[in-house]
Order: sequence, then structure tokens, then C-alpha cells
Amino acid sequence: MGLLSVAIWLPIAFGVLLLALGRDENAGTARWIALAGAVLSFVVTIPLVTGFDLGTAALQFEENLAWIERFNVRYHLGVDGISVWFVLLTAFITIIVVMAAWEVITERAHQYLGAFLILSGLMVGVFSAVDGLLFYVFFEATLIPMYIIIGVWGGPRRVYAAFKFFLYTLLGSLLMLIALIYLYAKSGGSFEILEWHKLPLPLNAQALLFFAFFAAFSVKVPMWPVHTWLPDAHVEAPTGGSVVLAAIMLKLGAYGFLRFSMPIAPDASREYAWFIIALSLIAVIYIGLVAMVQTDMKKLVAYSSIAHMGFVTLGFFIFNELGISGGLVQMISHGFVSGAMFLSIGVLYDRVHSRDIAAYGGVVNTMPKFAAFALLFSMANCGLPGTAGFVGEWMVILGAVQYNFWIGALAATALIFGAAYTLWMYKRVYFGDIANDHVRELTDINAREFSMMALLAAAVLAMGLYPKPFTDVMHTSVDALIKHVAQSKLQ
Repeated sequence: MGLLSVAIWLPIAFGVLLLALGRDENAGTARWIALAGAVLSFVVTIPLVTGFDLGTAALQFEENLAWIERFNVRYHLGVDGISVWFVLLTAFITIIVVMAAWEVITERAHQYLGAFLILSGLMVGVFSAVDGLLFYVFFEATLIPMYIIIGVWGGPRRVYAAFKFFLYTLLGSLLMLIALIYLYAKSGGSFEILEWHKLPLPLNAQALLFFAFFAAFSVKVPMWPVHTWLPDAHVEAPTGGSVVLAAIMLKLGAYGFLRFSMPIAPDASREYAWFIIALSLIAVIYIGLVAMVQTDMKKLVAYSSIAHMGFVTLGFFIFNELGISGGLVQMISHGFVSGAMFLSIGVLYDRVHSRDIAAYGGVVNTMPKFAAFALLFSMANCGLPGTAGFVGEWMVILGAVQYNFWIGALAATALIFGAAYTLWMYKRVYFGDIANDHVRELTDINAREFSMMALLAAAVLAMGLYPKPFTDVMHTSVDALIKHVAQSKLQ
């Protein structure tokens, strides 16, 4: 069994083991098993980067076995410079989520942690799959554990939020399934994604494929105007659900654009790039303004996520290296920063049981260590130089200016809006005098919470101060993708 298979099936095996435990009296055991599974799964992914060959755009760590031979479906896995970092990010965030649930989830802890480990393996499968049907199976299967996590452990309107999340993402994906079946027939019975990249197609077929993939991936990102499920899902989801949703699941859609839409339908991608750019700018500007008026911390950060993911899709569809590399860096940094923001909100919610900004004030007086971490993450969310939040946004803005000055100028306004809503929230929650008895009774973070925050802070600063390892890994693959998209595939 190859490294990628182990990275996929090891967390799933630990998740199934946790489900088999099945009793609340085993909660302590379940936590340690989940932590062992998460740490082992992360350790397994490290050689994917340390052993990665920077000089080639070809797939690495490949595994290719027959799966459903009658329909020529293969169990084909592999990673390139575009996907490899997301495998590591998924495994890293899973450790954080297990630590976050340690004392908070007391009922059905084994099922909660098991669902996250299974979800982790499935998401690694999405980033590793090179067979179209295998990708689709992993892509759709991720909905099930997240649906359960929101629906069982979520807030008062959890069933509504879970149903809305499931319905939006499933409906978009059905069009993608039709596109996959069309490509299977057109290629003479192959589900190999790399074969589809070479398939010559007329412009009308490319356009239909482009919008079929757009339906699936835009909902997942989510892009305006199909973003409305995300704030509901975030508000109702438990802290771990929000962290995984923001840090990893939103990236599945953006990744799909690079793996399917652009290389399979390059002419249509260039033809309709203006459409994606327009929607991305609306997300960056309008959603940033929407975030400013939120009174719920989770909703504010949820809208902030939509605005930041607008940078990603903008970077992809300006078709230059700065833009696409910047979009990828933004995806990784957003994984760290948004995960940390939701984790910070979770720390406060666990103590006060309120997400309303008005319920706080003067938290720095009672939780100085925590307030210091929250300030770092807030600054990263604003895009402060020296933090992970700056690198991707700056690269996308530079790429956008190369493409069109005014598009770059409009994108840059996001830095102003981001600073406005993030610092305004921080000021009202943390600064000033102690606002009420709830804040007065707060206790600072314990060793477990400090460890989680420190891990994320180290990631945010490391990527912000020295992003070269990230960009070096993706450079050759991004260069190959740009050359591929620049060539017409018209019949």
C-alpha cells in the first residue's frame, strides 16, 4: 500500500474503530485513539513533501489499480505541486480539531471524533484522486460526515443548516456527474482525468462542461450568489465543524477548478473568465461590506471566508503564474487563519455560550494570553505583512494588476474592508473595560488550548515570513497548467 492510500485509509480505519467503541463511558479512550489516529495520519503525509521532486509537473507517489474493470474505473491516486500541500493541511487541521473537542464534546465523543477522522481520509482522497469517478465518490462522500456533524452536534437550527448545506452541494454535484459521464463516453470509455485533459472538444461542448463543473465547484467554494448556505452552516456547526468547513472543505471546490474546469475546457475557461472574475470581485467587495454589519462573530468570520475565497477564484482566472500561485497560497493560508479564527470564537463560546459581539468587551483583562493569540490571527485575517494572510492576497493583487490595473485596484479594496470588519470585531470583544460579569469570570486558556493556538500561530507566522517552500513546490505544476490552458483544444 502506497503513502497516499495510507494517508486516506488510516484515519478512516481509526474513525471506524471509534464508531465501534460506541459507548459514552469510553470517552477518554476515544479521545486518545482519535489523537493517535490524527497524529499518525499527519506523520504519514510528511514524506509526500520531503520526498517531492520539484523539477517535474508529473504526478508523484502514484498508485494505479483496477477497481471496476467492466467500466474501466481505476483506483488511481497521485499528487502534484498543486495538490500535495492540501493533503498535509487536511491532516494537520484534523489534529487541531481533535484537540479542540477534548473537553468540550462530552456526549457521543467517539462518534463525533470518528466522523472527523473519516471525513479527513475522504478529503485526502479528493486531493489525491486521478480517476474521475473515484474523485466523484470521495467528493460526494465528504458530505455525509459533515452533514452528521452539523445535524447532531450543532446549534438550535442545526437540522435546517445541515439540510441546506447538503441540498446545495448535492444539487450542484449532479451536473458534474453528467459532465463526467459525457467525458467518459467522449474519451472512448476512460475515467482518467489526465486523458480528459488531452481530449479535443468543440467550444459549445467545452462551455457546457465548464458550467456543469462551475455548478458543483462554485457552491463548494462558495461563490456569490450560491454562498447563502455557508453562514448558516458555520453558525450552527460545532467549533470543529466550522474549522474543517472553512479550512479544508471550501478548498475542494477551488481545487476542482484547477483539476477539471481549466485543463478540460481551456477555451471555455478563457472565454468565460470575465464571468468568474466579476463574481469573485463581488465576493471580495460586497461580501466584505456584508461582514462589517454582522453582530454574530461566527457569521462575521463566515462572510470573511467567502470574501477571502473570492481572492482564490480571482487569482485562478487571470491566468498568470502570480495569480494562480497566489490563489493556491491563499487557499493554504486561509486554512490556517480561518481555522484559527473559528477556534478562537469556540474558546469564548465554550465559556460564555454566546457568539454575539455585544456579549463581550474587555476580554484582554481576564484572558491576556488568549487575547494575544486572537490578535495575531485577526491581523493575519486582515492581511498584515509577515503573516500567512498577506502572502496569497498580495500575489493575487500583483497578478491582477498585470492582467488589468482596475481589477487589481478593486481587489485591493478587500484589504481595507478586511481590516475594518476584523479590527472592529477585535476592538469590541477584547479591548476596553470589562463589560459584564460573564467576562469578569473568564479564565485564560489552559495548556491544551494554548498548544492548539501555538501550533496555528507557528503555521501562520512560518508561512508569512518564509513562503518559499510552499511556492517552490507548486511552481512547476502551475507553470505546466498555464501552458496547457493557453493551448486551444478546439476540434
